[in-house]
Amino acid sequence: MSFKSEINVVRRKITHSLTKNIGSNKLDKNHNSNLKIDFKNILINRPNHRLGNLLLITPLVQEINSVFPDCKIDLFVKGNLAPIIFENYPSVENYIILPRKPFENLIKYFQVWFKIKEKKYDLVINIDKGSSSGRLSTQFANAKSKFFGEENEEIIQEYADYEHMAKYPVYEFRHYLNQLGHPKQQKTVPSINIKLSAKELQDAKLVLDQIVPNTKKTIAIFTFATGDKCYSPEWWNPFYEKLKDSFPDYNIVEVLPVENVSQINFKAPSFYSKDIREIAAFIANTSLFIGADSGIMHLACASQTPVLGLFAITNPEKYEPYGNGSIAIDTKVSSLESMIDIIKTHLN
Repeated sequence: MSFKSEINVVRRKITHSLTKNIGSNKLDKNHNSNLKIDFKNILINRPNHRLGNLLLITPLVQEINSVFPDCKIDLFVKGNLAPIIFENYPSVENYIILPRKPFENLIKYFQVWFKIKEKKYDLVINIDKGSSSGRLSTQFANAKSKFFGEENEEIIQEYADYEHMAKYPVYEFRHYLNQLGHPKQQKTVPSINIKLSAKELQDAKLVLDQIVPNTKKTIAIFTFATGDKCYSPEWWNPFYEKLKDSFPDYNIVEVLPVENVSQINFKAPSFYSKDIREIAAFIANTSLFIGADSGIMHLACASQTPVLGLFAITNPEKYEPYGNGSIAIDTKVSSLESMIDIIKTHLN
């Protein structure tokens, strides 16, 4: 571990110990419990720059849109991806963006924190209960009502999928609204969705048709992931060969990562882009996406394409793809043959 990484680990431990007891869920003291409250502006705190973590906010934003159609939402995030992800979400009005490298941009870093205080919100929501910055920003924000993300044992017992990072904020939000006079909601949690436009889908279809014959449907694979989540070439090569043999009537295209590397040594026709909306639209034109737990896996899920997520390290209960027939596969206990059988079921 580098010296910089060690400093970051120590910093996170210190800030977590200082902020773990900050705040508790706060309701508007002046609210009449007999009246159903109506929120006009909400701040969502997710000071994180990772693609997957930001995409996992989209179900909560959709939930807010369905309950409060006229509500405007601000996002407190990090990095430059949020405005791209929420481009087609009219309700998302402002982005309060922390620099990715605070120590190199200290003045801007503190200016952003004070920006949270400038506006008065009806409600502020902290997405990640374990995030020190999330809890601190929720405490710092100017709002009548605050939700810090405390676990509620009653909700945990009610929903078997409560642990999922995209779902529990929705379940907690529904419970919170129920306390404020709204009826209890039992509908399915919205899927992760980047809301691609018709033009984006059409343009990506033209790109796909230039790579492989449009007389066949296409399976997309993504062979990369960060750290221990990345499967080795020794795993991917036999899988790719078996996939080709088992599905001769399908094109197989590899979606390449920004690093432009391939665990199958570029054996398959490939697609490369640094534009996350273009990548999502490309995957949306395929019949199935297969890849390890990663930001691109969540992006594939957000494209509304069926996803087979490969899990060996991370917890699928927290990060598994869902909706549109998507599932997680535990590759520690699944054989190559059983995975092919699962794929056949999804393609039929």
